[in-house]
Amino acid sequence: MPYAQADGARLYYEEAGAGEAIVFVHEFAGDCRSWEPQIRHFSRRYRCVAFNARGYPPSEVPDDQALYSQDIATDDIAAVMRGAGIERAHVVGMSMGGFAALHFGLRHAGMARSIVVGACGYGAKPEESAQYALDSEAIAVEYETRGAAEVAEIYANGAYRLQLKEKDPRGWAEFRDQLAGHSTEGSARTMRGVQKHRPSLWRIDGLAGMSVPALVVAGDEDDWCLEPGIHLKRTIPTAALLILPKTGHAVNLEEPALFNRALADFFATVEAGRWTERPFAQGASALLSGFHDADSGQ
Repeated sequence: MPYAQADGARLYYEEAGAGEAIVFVHEFAGDCRSWEPQIRHFSRRYRCVAFNARGYPPSEVPDDQALYSQDIATDDIAAVMRGAGIERAHVVGMSMGGFAALHFGLRHAGMARSIVVGACGYGAKPEESAQYALDSEAIAVEYETRGAAEVAEIYANGAYRLQLKEKDPRGWAEFRDQLAGHSTEGSARTMRGVQKHRPSLWRIDGLAGMSVPALVVAGDEDDWCLEPGIHLKRTIPTAALLILPKTGHAVNLEEPALFNRALADFFATVEAGRWTERPFAQGASALLSGFHDADSGQ
């Protein structure tokens, strides 16, 4: 099994296909298997790499809580790419992985061909940060008290997971069963180190100057991600926003065909050099902006 050496942990990864690289970064409740609908599709034309975050066996589960953080999770993407011999890639993240993909576009911009920021936003607004930290700590304690298998049954029935359960009961059951097999200790440390302390999207420096092509994706019934998605669209000059209808949090599993089609179009546009920055000023008058430009000679 292939592993990449990161700071304080070896990270397990899988790959399929050949061509330009796509690196998939999973959510808290997932692992590299969560990307199977995407890898089956994109490995026909791309080299696809998916890895398990630290704390998710067969990746290592460090005992030191200090080895789990947003910055470390972001740098782990770069470590996997280096381990796999990839200089530059499209980086696709979901939820926890979406936060990591977004930070990757800032910390490792030269390694990012593009970023896809999926289902990103839980606890992201400044006024939600304190409550989200409390909730994250509560989940960490639940893992330590109940264990991963029991928590999975509860977590998989969360309000923003029920859309997947309704649309695809077999897929939801597979998601739940995979979640039940995660490391109790790794899940608790990830929740306490990565989720609990990640910075608000409204307080991240550099987003307004980001030049990496970005696609932000959210489900229209994933309430916590809608406003953060709009914020990212308005703040990042290169960002586009895709909202999938009647969809909850697990957008890549709920609507794999729509998700894959959108990503394929995005990648093709980026690779053709046609993904450009927003061509007009934020906050411009809806009716008078053209007249202002004409009067100024632009």
